[in-house]
Amino acid sequence: MASIAAVLDNNSAITRRYGPGLVAVFVGGTSGIGESTARAFIRNTDASHAYLVGRDQARAAEIIRELQQMKPDAQITFIKSDVSLLREVDDACSLIQRNEDKVNILFLSPGIGTMKGRDETDEGLDRKLNLHYYSRMRFVQNLLPQLVKGADITRATESQPSLSRVVSVLEAGSEAAMNLDDLSLKTHYSLRNCAKHAITMNSVSMEHLASHYPQVSFIHSFPGIVRTRLNRDLGTVAKCAVNALVAIAKPWEIPFNESGERHLYAAASPTFPPLAYKDSSIDPAEGSDGRNGSGFYRLSSDGSTYKPSKIMERYRAEGVRSLIWNHTVSVFAHVHNKVSV
Repeated sequence: MASIAAVLDNNSAITRRYGPGLVAVFVGGTSGIGESTARAFIRNTDASHAYLVGRDQARAAEIIRELQQMKPDAQITFIKSDVSLLREVDDACSLIQRNEDKVNILFLSPGIGTMKGRDETDEGLDRKLNLHYYSRMRFVQNLLPQLVKGADITRATESQPSLSRVVSVLEAGSEAAMNLDDLSLKTHYSLRNCAKHAITMNSVSMEHLASHYPQVSFIHSFPGIVRTRLNRDLGTVAKCAVNALVAIAKPWEIPFNESGERHLYAAASPTFPPLAYKDSSIDPAEGSDGRNGSGFYRLSSDGSTYKPSKIMERYRAEGVRSLIWNHTVSVFAHVHNKVSV
């Protein structure tokens, strides 16, 4: 467990550790955990550049105004994008790539609260599963060249290491067996199956990527109970039910600002090094999947790492990691070809 004092101490040292001018992309950055983490990033860094990717332009303008008053040397750019569509993910990434040759932090927290069944976009993907998995991995795939450049291992030193990290906020620790014959849930859709597939595919794919990109750390985190606007798309009855549950769980609620600081800790603490730093003096987190040499970590809401997952160990042994990533890439190719026609 990382105490809040340790979290704040780590975050206050980010510029001293990595230098000024860090670049971070916050997908889902205009509300909820993405917003709180973007705010923490600007507060704790110097001359940094944050990209806020989301749909709410008015909210983004308000956030940018507040943050630039707080840190005049910061640059904050809003990218209006509906990331439930992969084509809009590609457009957002293209804009970032035109402006940046490196990215230090890719923070992924887009989501939707819904009680609907399968809700297909015109790209043929379920909207919830896409927001919680496919669009996130599309951001990762597109921005890997910039993340690798952000690592810049050849120029890093012990006194000033580099930083290159992907953080996906969902529900690490709840990985479960999936229907491997229907990963996109075309015929086996339910909200429970959607959650299982999104959570497990996030972890399995990020572990796969960490083994292939040793310069980059990959983190899947569980945020705990944080009051966000995720229920904004629910109906009246469902909203009332969610609000009642949140009220009951209030003693365990993590405050908005603390959640941002804790997720910035996940995004910038040296406790979670990439595989390329495993042999350095940095002591990696104990008890994590990353301990086995993958550079991948699953974090609980208090910043501690989960014990290795039995289902992930099984999938690792059975070669399912490659199966899931190949499926993901084939989905991207199918959507791209469909859009290009």
